[in-house]
Amino acid sequence: MLNSLSGRFLLLTVAFVMLAEVLIFVPSVARFRVDFLLSRLERAQIASLAVLTTDEMIEEGLESELLENAGVYNVVLRRDEARELMLSSPIPEAISDSFDLRDAGPLELVSDALHRLVDPAPRIIRVIGAPVREGGQLIEVTMNTAPLRAAMIEYGLRILLLSAVISVLTALLLFLAVRRLLVVPIKRVVRAMQVYAEAPEDNRRIITPRASVRELREAETTLQTLQTELTAALRQKDRLAQLGSAVAKISHDLRNILSTAQLFADRMEMSDDPSVMRAAPKLVGSISRAVNLCETTLTFGRAQEPPPRLERLSLAPIVAEAVEAERMAAADADISFAEDVPAGLTLRADPEQLYRILSNLLRNARQAIAASARPGEIAIQADEDEHTWTIRIADTGPGLPPKAREHLFQPFQGGTRKDGTGLGLAISAELVRGHGGRLELVRTGAEGTVFAIRLPKGATLLGATLSPG
Repeated sequence: MLNSLSGRFLLLTVAFVMLAEVLIFVPSVARFRVDFLLSRLERAQIASLAVLTTDEMIEEGLESELLENAGVYNVVLRRDEARELMLSSPIPEAISDSFDLRDAGPLELVSDALHRLVDPAPRIIRVIGAPVREGGQLIEVTMNTAPLRAAMIEYGLRILLLSAVISVLTALLLFLAVRRLLVVPIKRVVRAMQVYAEAPEDNRRIITPRASVRELREAETTLQTLQTELTAALRQKDRLAQLGSAVAKISHDLRNILSTAQLFADRMEMSDDPSVMRAAPKLVGSISRAVNLCETTLTFGRAQEPPPRLERLSLAPIVAEAVEAERMAAADADISFAEDVPAGLTLRADPEQLYRILSNLLRNARQAIAASARPGEIAIQADEDEHTWTIRIADTGPGLPPKAREHLFQPFQGGTRKDGTGLGLAISAELVRGHGGRLELVRTGAEGTVFAIRLPKGATLLGATLSPG
């Protein structure tokens, strides 16, 4: 009971209703005490009428009977400025307190009532009040507090019993209402989570918001959005896994085909034709890279990109080769290339992976300018400082669209062209991370886009710390 929402609400309701009844109980008992005393004054006034109707002394037995019926020991009535003892009997002990009901305030009445409840000893008290129907200026009686306290306790018990019944009924109704309006919808949401967790790729298990309570409906709507996005992500990952398997199979067969082409390219190198001799090294290099790419793709299909094989290399020849390949691919497009790479700049990197990084970035820049159907320029600039080698690739293209910026380095989501896959930037970013560096989008807009490759001179790879030297 205590561990459930409805059970705790039930107990809290009972507690709060009882607290409210206690706050009502105190003034109610005070009011009951006043009514009890006023009834004694009224009975005493009626009893005194027997004395006022005769000029003779009444019999002692009749006087005792009148006082007993009134529940007092004596009655004093003030009429015409004269204070007269109307009825009297022996008082068993001295008077302990006097109470004037004519001008008593609420706090005083509550305090007197509580004092009477907590004091179990019977006391003799004097009570003063105003006679009913203007039967005099003042009426005063002396009485024992025992009957008053007994009546107050009996009244209080009835109030407490009634309060308990009201509390239980109220709590029960609230319990049923909360269970119907809150607990059942919450359990439905929990059940929907459990059902969805059993097969998150099943669209039919996504919750349908039905709650009428605004907060619960917002929770269901948020859960529906979360489940929809998660299901889409799981399906995409499944498609990526299938695509990876297919690419691995294609790369395996392509590697075999390229191996045969490599054999023919090796024979072409032995040709005496000058034009063939000039083109053969580039052809051999391109085929070798294609074979290597197939090898790494097969590795990626099993796990991830292989760790880079770091070596000291000169950056300028790799940049020149990547630029030359893109210049040839540009064909008739009005695109110029600029290289600002110091001839003596050497860095530590994997030459094949660095070529792939530069080739992807240059290809994206070329395609962006070509898609704009305007002349443009692609510039590569490299420099270094004490801790970092930096390579910047800038273009004057139209800039990246908002969707591409949101998912810039995510496969199949960061594509900049309608028919693009978004793999180029994702692969490049992963390769740069493998070098311990980072690929950054420096800026993009109508004036063009700038990417920066930052490679650390000191990096930690496979648990080994490499110093700048």
